[in-house]
Amino acid sequence: MSDFNLNMNDLLSKKVLMLEESPTFALEKKADEIDMQLKKEGNSVIRFGIGQPDFNTPINIKDAAKRAIDENKTRYTSSTGIIELKKAIVNKFNNENNIKYDIENVFAGNGAKQVLDVIIRTFINTGDVVIIPKPYWVSYTQQVLLSEGKPVTVDFNSDLKIDINDLNEVIKVNKNKNKIKLLILNSPNNPTGAVYSKKELEDIGDICLKNNIYIISDEVYEHFIYDNVKHYSIATFSDELKKITITVNAVSKTYAMTGWRIGYCAADKDIIKQMAKIQDQSASNPCTPAQWAAVEALNGNQDSVEIMRKEYEKRRDYIYKRLSNIGGISCNLPHGAFYVFVDISALFNDKIKNSFNFAEQLLEKAKVAVVPGGAFGDDNYIRISYATTIEKIEEGMNRLEKFCKEL
Repeated sequence: MSDFNLNMNDLLSKKVLMLEESPTFALEKKADEIDMQLKKEGNSVIRFGIGQPDFNTPINIKDAAKRAIDENKTRYTSSTGIIELKKAIVNKFNNENNIKYDIENVFAGNGAKQVLDVIIRTFINTGDVVIIPKPYWVSYTQQVLLSEGKPVTVDFNSDLKIDINDLNEVIKVNKNKNKIKLLILNSPNNPTGAVYSKKELEDIGDICLKNNIYIISDEVYEHFIYDNVKHYSIATFSDELKKITITVNAVSKTYAMTGWRIGYCAADKDIIKQMAKIQDQSASNPCTPAQWAAVEALNGNQDSVEIMRKEYEKRRDYIYKRLSNIGGISCNLPHGAFYVFVDISALFNDKIKNSFNFAEQLLEKAKVAVVPGGAFGDDNYIRISYATTIEKIEEGMNRLEKFCKEL
């Protein structure tokens, strides 16, 4: 008989064991289970959880992928992407963001999430600090932990944006203890839909320059902005800021290509060179036919983007109006992305003490799926995605309103 009797927790990586399960995917799994039973009864869960466009990938992009397969463009490529895709990314940054890069400044990966992970691994040594404004996208903190870094959060102001005074205080407290390497900036923001103004970005940029902190600027929702609000890329403000900024984007949201898994970034060539080594030894390269589809997405007809943007704006207007009339909850009008961050703290009671309790009971009793705000760093909120039809939004709001009245 073998004496091999170790506990599994003794075998597995401590880094992996301390990671949290993605709350959005956990929510979808539970919603799937409830949905299976409801469909037998002619009903279904209204899903406001996962942040995924409900539109189909445009035909010209799908056709480009089919051509690539038919032309046998299915082999390994350069680990950081084909030349054609890098050229398309360079042109996109130049034409849309007014940031001038060369091919050597560009990195393509398997979705923005994987690109972000490679960036963090490129910078972080054990104990290095990454500053993450609250509320934050769920994977930021977990990726830092996986690289053995220290995620340090910054509180938000009434506009759900980074509090500058708190940022300065966080830097002051941490800079003598650990090396502060990065600040992650996300505008338009997930989960709040907040969009940073030029002045706000300039203030953040000045602080990072003074303290030698590099900026990861996650701009994947840049095309979904409303009310004549303007998106600014922080790397455009000065050569000094461009030098310390890694601008991240993807085709996932803009072109309804979440499953195609193509994200990208642009940065100083010395950063990209080090990132390439990680890609060489891990993912090898992004999916080849998907890269060709992304070339068409960036270079081809852009009409679908504005069609989606207008539809999201219509949905945002409707859902905000409905939410504003539900007693016990409140929210800011989001100016970007396709999320509303809703304050539910006034409804807390003996049975619902936090956002996870609220989301769980809302799913079980009202058959509405939302993401707990605790997953984004603030337990007083829930995130609602309006990347679904007006009809489903209306039904979901009816159910949410009824649920809140009965608490």
